[in-house]
Amino acid sequence: MPVMRTAGEAGPSTTRETRSLPAHAPGAVDTPFVIKGYEEVVSHDTLWDAHSHPFHELLWNERGASSAVVGERIWTITPALGLWMPAGTLHSGSATAGTWFRASFFGFRTTSSISDTPVAVEITPLLRLLLERLGEPGLAPSSRAATEALVLDVLAPSPRELLVQVPTSALLRPVADAVREDPGDQRTLADWASELGVSTRTVTRAFSAETGTSFVRWVATVRAQHAIGLLTRGWDVESVAEQVGYRSASAFGVAFRRTTGLTPGTFRPELTP
Repeated sequence: MPVMRTAGEAGPSTTRETRSLPAHAPGAVDTPFVIKGYEEVVSHDTLWDAHSHPFHELLWNERGASSAVVGERIWTITPALGLWMPAGTLHSGSATAGTWFRASFFGFRTTSSISDTPVAVEITPLLRLLLERLGEPGLAPSSRAATEALVLDVLAPSPRELLVQVPTSALLRPVADAVREDPGDQRTLADWASELGVSTRTVTRAFSAETGTSFVRWVATVRAQHAIGLLTRGWDVESVAEQVGYRSASAFGVAFRRTTGLTPGTFRPELTP
């Protein structure tokens, strides 16, 4: 399984930890619970090798950012956007040091999946409060059952997601590799068409067919994912803007908010409670 290459990859002075988990088929392990929570603050850059769970999983963060990779699809998970992972879905993941990630496990036989494939989930204030209540010690069984029912009632896929679908065709792979290696690459669609010896229409159609979006939006999302990795490491906004190809911090801020729905400052460690 590919692991996303981002600005958040460990450098020479950063310790990186790799974790291995088993690959389970849906329901292969008895999971009698309805919803079970887990949380952890990772002290090192952490990679999870490809694995799958016997239960459904909702991934979200209290602080920082992480990623999940399924095939050629890469999601960024934030405090505002979580990811629903159906039972049995083979995936890998990563989180930068200091990320406080949270996961809610949903019993395979006690709950139904909200989707057959991974989907983004908006972590609304209501959903967050309900999930946090399930973690309260001594919660009465009747209160737990009522809260779990409310979670299942409000849980729904979100049309907004931080997803990069990596193109794999011989035509677009050079473009994808170059932009992901250097999100500040300033080559336009016309520049790439010229280098590839095809028309701009050919590149436009190929991007739409392989990624479900336009070249411009695809680049903006790659840049946003890369920027989040830098911001969570404490880079200042001006430096991040330059690194990912924007002429000014203000232009970067506008593009970042348009893509993520959040401001760059959301991911600065010193501004995060």
